[in-house]
Amino acid sequence: MPYAPELARIGLALRRAGEALQRFTLGEVATRFKSGDDPVTEADTLLDALLRETLPQQGEGWLSEETEDDLSRLDRRRVWVVDPLDGTREFVTGIPEWSISVGLVVDGEPVAGGILNPTTGETILGARGMGVTLNGRPAGVTERSGLAGAVILASRSEVKRGEWQGYTPGLFEIRPTGSVAYKLARVAAGLADATWTLTPKHEWDVAAGVALVLAGGGEVLVGSGEESRFNREKPLLDRLVAAPRELMPEILEEIQTVFPPGARSSS
Repeated sequence: MPYAPELARIGLALRRAGEALQRFTLGEVATRFKSGDDPVTEADTLLDALLRETLPQQGEGWLSEETEDDLSRLDRRRVWVVDPLDGTREFVTGIPEWSISVGLVVDGEPVAGGILNPTTGETILGARGMGVTLNGRPAGVTERSGLAGAVILASRSEVKRGEWQGYTPGLFEIRPTGSVAYKLARVAAGLADATWTLTPKHEWDVAAGVALVLAGGGEVLVGSGEESRFNREKPLLDRLVAAPRELMPEILEEIQTVFPPGARSSS
């Protein structure tokens, strides 16, 4: 179990974060905006500080949505990639589709991760060679071999913008969901069949979820070829597809039908 100590550290960090959040009332949290309509709350900054106190050890790097980026991380083999509160809009409005997301990247590859959704009581943990657990019980990606009848988790905002129109009618269920980290974790634990987006995502949005899907036996396509590694100077990925390996060819065929090569949705 090569990443057992790190996975224990992730579990501890998530438990501490969940306890710290008990002071807040979902849907009644004061909000400010970093830029445009991108919200941030006291909870975001509180959790960022708590996670940074708990996770990195000497020689390990740090990349978080709520911390000014220190490019010294580029010289580190091991980097914690964190979104202290993924799905802040859902957190603020009281929709239970947000999560705390913690990923560990080693030599550019996500190898361990964990998410906590305190509202639903779901803790999903996983690491390379150790599989995935849901609230301590073994889990993994579904065994579905075809898209017919599959449950696909989609970005709520993308659905509102009409970006999920054009797929084969009735082939699969499109279920709008908030936090991308939460969507990935649910796929990793077999609570949904797949998720994808062609809207750019930052590494902190997806590092933990990618590690979980891979640990759960799934396949992940992240970004273009030059974006296949994490902990890059510009930590932005232009796509994300996560599913059981057997579903991937059919998913890519559906995506190409709606978004031919060269066509991409706006961020």
